[in-house]
Amino acid sequence: MSYALLILPFAAVTVLVTALSALRPGFTGRLRASALTALALCVLTAVFDNLMIALDLFSYPPAQLSGLRIGLAPIEDFSYPICIAFLAPAVLALLPPARVEPQEGSS
Repeated sequence: MSYALLILPFAAVTVLVTALSALRPGFTGRLRASALTALALCVLTAVFDNLMIALDLFSYPPAQLSGLRIGLAPIEDFSYPICIAFLAPAVLALLPPARVEPQEGSS
């Protein structure tokens, strides 16, 4: 199985959950924050993946990759930070709000 096929279920869940979170308030702000977070995570991924690959800490079987790269890092490596940048806030938006229990002795 190629890395591109491996990411498809994660990407599908991310798109679905993010779309569902559009029903919650603050969707536009969440999307904007997610996009900025994804950009920052992709920059970090580019820097550190390239560094680790250059130091020969790990490698990928070429037959499992699309062939597209940013420096030495395969493009598939960037899908995971993009997914988490959008999925985590969407999941949090879909969770029910936390209940605050009144403390004893307070009015």
